[in-house]
Amino acid sequence: MPTPAPEPDARRYWSQRVDARGDWRTDPVSGARTRPPGEDLAALRAGLGRPAGTVPELWPFYASRVDGRVTPELEAEHAALALYGLHQQSQSKPMHQPGIPMGRALRALHGPERFGKEAVDQRVAAAVQTASVSALLYRLRGLVTQLRSVEQAVDYDQLLLDIQRWTTPGARQQVRRRWGLAYHARSARTGAGDPSKDA
Repeated sequence: MPTPAPEPDARRYWSQRVDARGDWRTDPVSGARTRPPGEDLAALRAGLGRPAGTVPELWPFYASRVDGRVTPELEAEHAALALYGLHQQSQSKPMHQPGIPMGRALRALHGPERFGKEAVDQRVAAAVQTASVSALLYRLRGLVTQLRSVEQAVDYDQLLLDIQRWTTPGARQQVRRRWGLAYHARSARTGAGDPSKDA
C-alpha cells in the first residue's frame, strides 16, 4: 500500500515550487519542469473564477490531500495557484517574495500616479470587508492585476494561509486586522508608507 504524500507545509509551499526567476517547478522535489514556464502559468490561470477541483489543468499542481471532498485547504491552494499564475504572467522577476504580506504589498499601489490613493483605498476596503472566500477572490483578482502592473511581489505562502483562514469568522477577522495594519503602516522616519522598509 503506497504511503500517502505528506501534507504540504503552506508556509514554504511557494518557496519549494518557484525558482529564483519566478518560474514554476512542476516537481518540487527534483526541481524538474515538464512544460515551459509560460504553459505552467497559463494552466494556473485556468483556475481563475472556477471552483477547486473542476479544472483539470490544475490537478498536477495540487499538493493538498483530498479524500473526495473539497476542503478549505484545497480551495485555498487552488485560489492561490490561480492568483499566482495571474501575478507572474509576463514578469521577469518572481512575484512570490517571502516576508511581503498582502497588506504591505497593496500599499505599493499608492505610489504610481495612475492609481489614485482614494480609489485604491476603496478597492482594498471592499476586499477586506467580504465575508466569503469567493467574494474575497473576486476582489483580489483585480488588485493582483494592479500589483503585477507595478511589479510588486507578495508572499504567496502567507496568502495561501490567509485565504484558508478566511473561511472562519474569528480567523478572518485576524487576517483583516493584519492586512489593515500593514496597509496603513507608515515609516517612522519619513511618515510615508514605503512597503520596502516597513513590516
